[in-house]
Amino acid sequence: MEEKNYLLKTKERSDHRLKRNSQFNFLFKNGERSSSKHFTLFTCGSKYNCYKIGYSISKKIGKAWKRNLLRRRLKEIVRLNKLPQPKRNYVLKAREGAGELDYKQIEKEILDIFKKGKDLNEKTI
Repeated sequence: MEEKNYLLKTKERSDHRLKRNSQFNFLFKNGERSSSKHFTLFTCGSKYNCYKIGYSISKKIGKAWKRNLLRRRLKEIVRLNKLPQPKRNYVLKAREGAGELDYKQIEKEILDIFKKGKDLNEKTI
């Protein structure tokens, strides 16, 4: 009989997600903040070589399908533009009205926020 090992077939990838509520709360309390009209970025240093990022989208944004659409767009913008730096943790928080934006508007605000966050990091280092 052939042994089925599904673990060998899965793609190896590093996990860049913040998962625990305590991780989010730490960044909210201790992280450096940069904001735009619809988004806020919290960033903090990390002792690990890779980055970790979390997305916080409130129910004030809209129904579940709208929140999920916004989260997928945010993840894709961050992935395509390779915005996070190593040894950093991030939380990207959406504000009211962010669900009404189209992809290009979201991308412009996210790029501006990460640029502001990068400038803050360089000043503190």
